[in-house]
Amino acid sequence: MRVDVISIFPEYFAPLDVSLIGKARERGILDVHLHQLRDWARDVHRTVDDTPYGGGPGMVMKPEPWGEAIDAVLAADPAAQPRIIVPTPSGVPFTQKLAMEYAAEPWLLFTPARYEGIDSRVMAEYGARMRVDEVSVGDYVLAGGEVAVLVMVEAVGRLLPGVLGNAHSAVDDSFAPGAMENLLEGPVYTKPPEWRGHEVPEILLSGHHGKIARWRRDEALRRTARNRLELLAALDPETLDKHDRKLLSELGFPA
Repeated sequence: MRVDVISIFPEYFAPLDVSLIGKARERGILDVHLHQLRDWARDVHRTVDDTPYGGGPGMVMKPEPWGEAIDAVLAADPAAQPRIIVPTPSGVPFTQKLAMEYAAEPWLLFTPARYEGIDSRVMAEYGARMRVDEVSVGDYVLAGGEVAVLVMVEAVGRLLPGVLGNAHSAVDDSFAPGAMENLLEGPVYTKPPEWRGHEVPEILLSGHHGKIARWRRDEALRRTARNRLELLAALDPETLDKHDRKLLSELGFPA
């Protein structure tokens, strides 16, 4: 997969050189290109922002440097088109399902903004020609979109074939389609079996795979009920078995 990022702080993406994503880059699974937006500013001060029309606080990123920067990235492969992703609190929620969708794309272009965002005409221009997604990583406001890009690249990158040491790891992730859809992953344990008076649940030491799977699903339901009620409401009743329904009823959530 090719990933391009246009930013006024390309140095922000140094974390992409380490851990799983760094190894994926070394092995050629992930091809990351960073671009300094100010390289396409045409004045001596390399200005990329201006005051907003209609008044109000803050500054808005100018369309000219963004348009030229995006055009330059597109020229790298005129026969293909990237999927453009615009991090913004006003976008659709970034989810595991969306991460899996992005992981199936050959080329992603991220456009993290600063200040009050990018002049809306930029996304209108490219949205008329290719897929442009405005995406939010949460209901809060950041100083800039770079950290949101780091979140998305890591979430997407770990889903690429060959990135995770165990390909089945992603199957059991919270929110993963299938048994874990709309559920949070439950608690996890490793050796030693006892630490500071805390013991690993006996069922996990039993070797009984069926009972362990049942315990894990029960714990996922309990944690979801405790931390994310809106996810419980989104559960498909057809995916709940008799045991699920009994447990949810005991937790005060009749299926």
